[in-house]
Amino acid sequence: MPEISRRALGALVGGGAVGAVAGTATGAEALPAERPFRARPGAGSGRRPNVLVILGDDLGWADLSSYGAPHIRTPHLDRLARQGVRFTDAYSGSSTCSPTRFSLYTGRYPGRTKGGLAEPIADRSQGLDPHHPTLASLLKKAGYATALIGKWHCGWLPDYSPTKSGWDEFFGNHGGVLEYFSKLGQLGDHDLYEGDAEYKDLRYYTTVLTERAVEYVGRDHDRPWLLNLNFTTPHWPWLAEGDEETGAEIAAKIRAATSQAEVSKALNHYDGGSVAKYTQMVESLDAAVGEVLAALRRSGQEENTVVLFASDNGGERWSYLWPLSGQKFSLQEGGIRVPAILRWPARIDGHQVSHEPNFSPDWTATLLELAGARPDPAYPLDGTSLAGYLLRGERLPERDLFWRVRGNRALRRGDWKYYRDDKGTDHLYNLAADSREQADLAPDEPELLNGLRTSWEKTAAGLLPYPG
Repeated sequence: MPEISRRALGALVGGGAVGAVAGTATGAEALPAERPFRARPGAGSGRRPNVLVILGDDLGWADLSSYGAPHIRTPHLDRLARQGVRFTDAYSGSSTCSPTRFSLYTGRYPGRTKGGLAEPIADRSQGLDPHHPTLASLLKKAGYATALIGKWHCGWLPDYSPTKSGWDEFFGNHGGVLEYFSKLGQLGDHDLYEGDAEYKDLRYYTTVLTERAVEYVGRDHDRPWLLNLNFTTPHWPWLAEGDEETGAEIAAKIRAATSQAEVSKALNHYDGGSVAKYTQMVESLDAAVGEVLAALRRSGQEENTVVLFASDNGGERWSYLWPLSGQKFSLQEGGIRVPAILRWPARIDGHQVSHEPNFSPDWTATLLELAGARPDPAYPLDGTSLAGYLLRGERLPERDLFWRVRGNRALRRGDWKYYRDDKGTDHLYNLAADSREQADLAPDEPELLNGLRTSWEKTAAGLLPYPG
């Protein structure tokens, strides 16, 4: 088989995305094209940066115009990509919401902790152990102010909350989904909180979160800060600004529900949505990010703030995922490959693209190193810091990216991916040549398949078993 470099893969898979970043949709503005990533050693003042981590919810890999979406306009996120680095081979830590958040908050595989075994968390009995170190608690120990605004989805009160896991401030929802206006959540009750107290605001949720984030970044901070800004957009139910009537219908169904299944059915909104409505939701997410970044710029902190934008897992019903196969809940590429953009003007040049594979736990390790914080040796990280690669031009060490969910298993090593589907069949793909995972090379490469499978099983043996 002819070898295809990751740079060539970017040209094959991301050609439309590169074009979107290089200019506007109308072609009226000529902008520099992306170039392969190259570090800028020695740049910066040495001051510790602020850290702003923004998550979209169920946002597909190609749902941004800078990643190839032909029908969705995301000028603010495209501008963020132009100002920093766009990653073509970034992955979530799992294929659903809460396990990925566990992996991002802890820097470890979800299966290291009991709460991370839920895929996703769906009741009050599960959550992130407040004693487990997190990105927030470790940065707080290093002198950072910490806040989480938006979706937590790592457990409900009274046992679990961001304020119990290292965040000084919390404003948002505990569960995985809510109706955007009433704020009725997946347990059928109100799910908008400020700290540990219920908070009432019947406006569109994305708008509410944006206002809070704008206020936070605009404060007169006396120390560096971490803000996790977790939007629920574009997660179902399929509601955009102005859809109060449809939202009220969903809220009425939730209030009338006599079982958890009926609450879930109402929020899943199987009888709603469309490509046009989904487009509207993604574009509202983009506008919200634009407002927060504008506030950051006005505050004078833009130059020395690390901004990381990503999605918590792959897309769902209305997402644009071409050319990937699979979607949320699956460990095929469409379920775990996500858009990821990093900007830090003080240290990293813009107009760059990287094809280095990475996943959520890597970002935990990276942000800790960039902030001068240390992991807890009693809870070793599973992620690898990208700081040496990003700042000093060091080569990333060869390593495996590992995923385990109840129905699938997957491991990526270089361009090769081992994948077991929900029928128990093992597959082998060369992602450089076949990002769509259609050419199964398992029969042709039995030794390679066996080696990757053995590595997967060795890692899995060190994780907690699933209950039952």
